[in-house]
Amino acid sequence: MGDTSEQDERRRRLAAWHASERILWRGHADRPVGEQLAALAADASSVYDLDEWADVYGNGVVAELESRVAALLGFPAAAFFPTGTMAQQVALRCWAGRTGNATVALHPMAHPEVHEGGALPVVSGLRTIHPTSEPRLPTAEEIQDTDEPFGTLMLELPLRDAGFVLPAWDELVAVVAAARERDAVVHFDGARLWESVTHFGRPLEEIAGLADSVYVSFYKSLGAMSGAVLVGSSTLVEEARVWRHRYGGQVFQQFPAALSALLGLERELPRLPSYVAHARVVAAALADAFAESGAGPVAPWFRVHPRRPHTHQFQVWLPYDARVLNEAAVRQAEESGVSLFRRWFDSGSGPPGVSVTEVTVAEDGLEWTADDVRRAVGEFMARVKEESGAGHGPA
Repeated sequence: MGDTSEQDERRRRLAAWHASERILWRGHADRPVGEQLAALAADASSVYDLDEWADVYGNGVVAELESRVAALLGFPAAAFFPTGTMAQQVALRCWAGRTGNATVALHPMAHPEVHEGGALPVVSGLRTIHPTSEPRLPTAEEIQDTDEPFGTLMLELPLRDAGFVLPAWDELVAVVAAARERDAVVHFDGARLWESVTHFGRPLEEIAGLADSVYVSFYKSLGAMSGAVLVGSSTLVEEARVWRHRYGGQVFQQFPAALSALLGLERELPRLPSYVAHARVVAAALADAFAESGAGPVAPWFRVHPRRPHTHQFQVWLPYDARVLNEAAVRQAEESGVSLFRRWFDSGSGPPGVSVTEVTVAEDGLEWTADDVRRAVGEFMARVKEESGAGHGPA
């Protein structure tokens, strides 16, 4: 019964988002299968010759994608993976063998520690340590002061669960130098590296070039169906291909994912700086609107984090139960055709009754003015008040 209810809620959300006339971001997975297939068939010829034979075990269009990403990030070689989880496990396992040290230094909020079921130790035999527990990436001093050796420093850029936060460019350079002083290699979890260019003020190649290896995702910011690439030296990538096969990632055909990734590189990548710039407009308008709302406890306590987003994504925190906020959000989409927020979650790290959501600003969001955002907040909070009166009040 619980599963059925969950599925019903998901279908309701998807239907509301799909029908919305105004929305900050439309995810690729928000569209029905038929729409996705039709869009790929209509657009793929603009990035690849569709008269070419389909890929088999990584050749053809998959090899073309690898070549383009390697050149874009300034590395000699790249390997396509079906998932980023697999790509990073393989990269870190390869580095453990090469450095002779199976210890990985990373943040406790990094993706492998939070979202992969403990896979690094269980599947790959790796051990993790945390140079800092602060909700930001470690500093050079914290790397220097780490009290045991490690073979690899893994940096998630941006650190999603801390609010999509990035260090300053000089801080990143110093952290990498500190790791090298300790004879460690550096791997970037660059699932969202694409949109970090604006914050750092450096081209992708220069950012990626700080690391010994980098993983990038195609479905998160570029709107592809799935897939990831690991870039590094020719010998590292050659070894990674062997481990990819051992991990079950040598997939027979992957042309839909590869074609959609090429489309993302062609269309979404050049637009990301405009998304970042407008996310800052949206975040400022949200903060202003909540400060002026006078809606129960919201005026004295809310968080838009970071206040000036580092990328086109950021967090919003409100002192209400997630059930209240989710119902208000989906009702707003159904009743007004405006999707301001997507899913809210009870905070695992904050006090009871505080919830958090992630806000993404992409192509559809560019149409929103600051006044549009403030108006949408007012309509949202009116529904929150109604839902609070139904039994799930503020903290």
